Amino acid sequence: MLRRLHPDQPDSFAFTPDNLAWAEAQISKYPAGREASAIIPLLWRAQEQEGWLTKPAIEHVCDMLGLAHIRGLEVATFYFMFQLQPVGNVAHIQVCGTTSCMICGAEDLIGVCKELIAAEPHQLSADGKFSWEEVECLGSCSNAPMAQIGKDYYEDLTAEHLAGIIDRLSAGEVPLPGPQNGRYASEPFGGLTSLKDYEPDKLPVNASVDLAVRLGDTIKRIDGTEAPLLAPWGDAGGRASRNETEGA
Repeated sequence: MLRRLHPDQPDSFAFTPDNLAWAEAQISKYPAGREASAIIPLLWRAQEQEGWLTKPAIEHVCDMLGLAHIRGLEVATFYFMFQLQPVGNVAHIQVCGTTSCMICGAEDLIGVCKELIAAEPHQLSADGKFSWEEVECLGSCSNAPMAQIGKDYYEDLTAEHLAGIIDRLSAGEVPLPGPQNGRYASEPFGGLTSLKDYEPDKLPVNASVDLAVRLGDTIKRIDGTEAPLLAPWGDAGGRASRNETEGA
């Protein structure tokens, strides 16, 4: 599939101070002359900050890494993880359409997206809040059908579940990610058949959901303040972010 940059581009791009510190720490992982190896994480961070990957962001990352701009464009247009057009300012919904999810009802989820968001993938909703697309396997087959919204998985979905999630997101809420049918993780529907000794000590939600909730970054754009910056590979044991130096 031919992937092009969106015709409407912002004038400039700059990382937030905390994201810049994060980016510089990633570059420091690599030996002199190999800084280009950091291009994918830096492009991803730029996309997480802005919501989509713009031409100024690609060029900014290339300048940081000493690369010709075409090298960054080659990477950004090759990987479908990079969104080259604006996405919803609240959420971009990625519905898994591969075998397990399709068998279990992914087409119904896509129907909800077409009805409540837009008729075509990558098209913004009328209010600009949402966009959607069908994607390849997201690796949560035991919880099919599912969708990735922001940085988290919403699993064991029905059309009614997804419609409710979109309504809540539109109202400014952040629905709890993870299984939506009462399951804790991906255990059998009938309950655990092993490891029952650990049942009393488990968290109220599974570890992935717990982390998302504690960081508060489920659909939030990453600005570098979510967690302390750790770079243990550095000469001085890692650079501290402002979070650490200010005791945040």
